[in-house]
Amino acid sequence: MKQVKAQVMAQVEDQVTDQVWAQVVYQVWDQVWGQVWGQVGNQVRDQVWVQVWAQVGDQVGDQVKEQTR
Repeated sequence: MKQVKAQVMAQVEDQVTDQVWAQVVYQVWDQVWGQVWGQVGNQVRDQVWVQVWAQVGDQVGDQVKEQTR
């Protein structure tokens, strides 16, 4: 009986440990990925916005120059 109880307890412990570990890894991964993606996304968005705005500004400036000649 003690052996069966020990086996059951070991299985329960293994399952709980696996579930807790998976949940912790998932939460940490989710948080880290969210932070990294947020930072990279913000940087890319800012860089693209600056480039697009510069190009549009240059094109508008060129058109205004052409029309005022």
